[in-house]
Amino acid sequence: MLVESWRLRRSVPGEAEMSAVQEQFEIKFRLPDGTDIGPRRFPPASTVATLKETIIAQWPKDKEKGPRTVNDLKLINAGKILENNKTLSECKSPICDFSGMTTMHVVVRAPTSGKQSDKRAAKKAKDFRCGCAIM
Repeated sequence: MLVESWRLRRSVPGEAEMSAVQEQFEIKFRLPDGTDIGPRRFPPASTVATLKETIIAQWPKDKEKGPRTVNDLKLINAGKILENNKTLSECKSPICDFSGMTTMHVVVRAPTSGKQSDKRAAKKAKDFRCGCAIM
């Protein structure tokens, strides 16, 4: 009888196991066209870069101009752009507490080729020269 009650107690999840399950954040990602990816659960130690990798992996195949790298995406939560190296627990604030389901907005950066953006920057620098002379 004593052995059976011990087995019964061991099969019921303890408080530590329950808090680990409850500590996950439920997040869905709103794409620019209004469709959603998720919701999915993430542990507090997940980085923003990990979330972006999940978005890239689950990006709908029928949508054009999808992101190729983590740097092609911006995640916005509570009006704040989240940094790649931050964890979800570091992103928590009084405004953004991740209680219940959280919706994060996804912005895809337009792809730019390095040579074209360098040429544009050089042209802008030339255009902003001062044309007046002080005598």
